[in-house]
Amino acid sequence: MASNPVLRGFERTGRPGAGGNGRAVPPPPSAAQMNEWYTQPAYGEQAATRAPSRYLTLDDVITRTVVLLATMIVAAAVAWFVVPDSAVGGVMAISVLGALGLGLYMAFKQVANAPLALLYSALQGVLLGGISRAFEHAYNGIVIQAITGTVMVAAGMLFVYKIGAIRVTPKFTRVVVGATIGVFGLMLVNLVSYLFSSDGLGLRSGGVIAIVFSLVCIVIASMNLVMDFDMIERGIRNGADQKFAWYAAFGLVVTLIWLYIEILRLLSYLRD
Repeated sequence: MASNPVLRGFERTGRPGAGGNGRAVPPPPSAAQMNEWYTQPAYGEQAATRAPSRYLTLDDVITRTVVLLATMIVAAAVAWFVVPDSAVGGVMAISVLGALGLGLYMAFKQVANAPLALLYSALQGVLLGGISRAFEHAYNGIVIQAITGTVMVAAGMLFVYKIGAIRVTPKFTRVVVGATIGVFGLMLVNLVSYLFSSDGLGLRSGGVIAIVFSLVCIVIASMNLVMDFDMIERGIRNGADQKFAWYAAFGLVVTLIWLYIEILRLLSYLRD
């Protein structure tokens, strides 16, 4: 199971049975796997009953990821330059609720197509545009630093994954899944604790604890990227349908957004 919930369905969407065109033949599915496929009407049932019309390729994932990122950048630019200061709070509130609801729907239903993924990217772009503008006004030049840091971390993790420096094993998966759940649990507790303390647990107050927590989040987000890369590679190797390219691109965008926000926060703490 991938730590990124939107990519969990990748391994079980590979084509069961014998493969052609030089593809490796995956092992026969177990009874439990077949039951899981048949209880997923959106994707699993189709994968178990007929071969895909076209198999997933790396180009499919890259193309759709670029499209989603471009959509997000355009929406962020609109939020930054067009939305007035008096309305930015309301617009951001609507975008965060919309993105959260749509993201959870796609993640748990394991359904992603062009309209849903593009709408999600646009909503996240509006949210990131408002957040980035606020940080840029407070810390001049911080946004380009955060973008550069995000690109460098993502490229670095792709490099170490491709050379085999980090291998996605079951133990690695369990550790990353547990760590991801743990940090999000701490975030929720910290949010609730603001009701009783102006600094909450100190995880976002800008002090030493906040710096350490952001560093931990960056490391965990980076490990999630490695798992995303591995799940995409497994999907390609197992002959997943090309329509999963939108699903894979959506998963990558989710992780990259988290990574960018954590780097932005860390830079702001260091500036202070």
